Amino acid sequence: QVQLVESGGGLVEAGGSLTLSCAASGDGICVSDMAWYRQAPGREREFVAEEHSSGKTRYGDSVRGRFTVSRQPQNRLFLQMDNLTPEDTGVYLCNVWAIWGQGAQVTVSS
Repeated sequence: QVQLVESGGGLVEAGGSLTLSCAASGDGICVSDMAWYRQAPGREREFVAEEHSSGKTRYGDSVRGRFTVSRQPQNRLFLQMDNLTPEDTGVYLCNVWAIWGQGAQVTVSS
């Protein structure tokens, strides 16, 4: 069974940076795509970024150019977040197939 554990969230001022990490365990992780989503209060869950097992990456429109997703080794997914704004505040969730982590809170103060 796949398990996902996020870490690295916190409080940061606007313009600052944070790095999130997702540690995945279980069979099949190395051949799966891994993704980040975020959930803000009162808003729908939003796609943030993903890295395929092939290494191909994709970003949501609101974070492209500011966030960088990476995966090293194959069972650990990172999200480098730069130039953060208060609109980036939310719970960041790691996703593999239909499985979700518990989330990491990111709060950006203005």
